[in-house]
Amino acid sequence: MCEAPVLAGDTYCEACGHTLGAPACASCGAAAVDAEGYCERCGVRQPTGRDHAEIVLDDGSAAAVTDRGLRRSRNEDAMALLAGAATVTVVCDGVGSSPRADEASAVAVETAAAALVRGRSSREAFELAARAVAKLAASEHDAPACTYVSAVVEPGRVELAWAGDSRAYWIGESEGEGGGGPVLLTSDDAEPTGEITAWLGADAGEVEPHVRVLVPSAPGTLLVCSDGLWRYLDGYSVPGSGSPIELARELLRHALDSGGQDNVTIVLIPVGDQNG
Repeated sequence: MCEAPVLAGDTYCEACGHTLGAPACASCGAAAVDAEGYCERCGVRQPTGRDHAEIVLDDGSAAAVTDRGLRRSRNEDAMALLAGAATVTVVCDGVGSSPRADEASAVAVETAAAALVRGRSSREAFELAARAVAKLAASEHDAPACTYVSAVVEPGRVELAWAGDSRAYWIGESEGEGGGGPVLLTSDDAEPTGEITAWLGADAGEVEPHVRVLVPSAPGTLLVCSDGLWRYLDGYSVPGSGSPIELARELLRHALDSGGQDNVTIVLIPVGDQNG
């Protein structure tokens, strides 16, 4: 990094102390990215493969998109979308004030989605995810944390579970035709000032998930998302045509065009006749 001469076999520069052979920073170009993904010269945390990702089920019947947005250095959201006996999705948003928030959301999603697709209950999946996140902590003062929302979609039935402020909405056929906005199905665990009051993490205490079962009376679409989208949904009408992945990309564009201040995760699952 400082261009001082080094000897073959040296692992760090004796002049400046930087690790030799470190990856180059995506921002300033210095070969100074440390093991935790931060550039030791400019301080920027490096992008990862999670910065933008899309999932489309094999039959195209449901889709998901996640993106780091315009203001964050990396994506601390995580998502899963799986098809088995039921369609399963989990969305978790890493709590930005906690360390390694991206690890918390990733392990929670992986653990809960695997449990749900095996037929475990929503409460069991939540508890398993909470334990997995708690194990990441070195102490209660160094505790990765994330919010949580899951959905299990079966013919004529949707089961939701959540803690924190990630949300689920129902988009009815009239709303999909531009007649109104999505209908909120979940409630935030948050103070009026916005601070969340429930999360997954070693410092969360005893957290019980909210669980709700929805029996739709007409076809519609389930929207599951992080706050990177829902903060921009007031007054917004979801487009009335397009495949789930096309609509998910359109919702992402809306979030980015509206400011993109946070990571954005969007899952769309049609329910009822429109899902075949």
